[in-house]
Amino acid sequence: MKVSLVEGDLLDQEVDAIVNAWNRNIIPWWLLIPQGVSGAIKKRAGLQPFRELGRMGAIPLGGAVETTAGQLPFKSIIHVAGINMLWRSSEYSIRNSVRNAVSMVSDRNYLSIAMPLIGAGSGGGKADKVLELIQDELTKLTYDGEVVIVRYRKKNR
Repeated sequence: MKVSLVEGDLLDQEVDAIVNAWNRNIIPWWLLIPQGVSGAIKKRAGLQPFRELGRMGAIPLGGAVETTAGQLPFKSIIHVAGINMLWRSSEYSIRNSVRNAVSMVSDRNYLSIAMPLIGAGSGGGKADKVLELIQDELTKLTYDGEVVIVRYRKKNR
């Protein structure tokens, strides 16, 4: 597996699939005000991925589900339950989210995936610690593709 770390926007990566750091999917998506990665996806992809997500029901903590990418150029979006019911991430939720997302893209024969710092931001995790957990978990996995870890950075306009 080839792993790289970039600074930028998750939605600007040239990959087959992206990861959306989501929640347990117990509260209907339309009752939530998506923030961070989810908010950016909703703004640029449209509502279709979230409508699909809403029909999938609860996701186990650290679990992953797949939807279409809506108006985004990816083959799909992998939504991971990176935060618990109290909107907080943990080592368990981060590691399992990474493991399940990579397993899903591997099963689908996607060649590349980009993921944000799952559990940082609104999940409360410290970015450096989250990055360390993601990188460590990736060393334990087998995947023949490329994983791009994206540290969000606003574009200078």
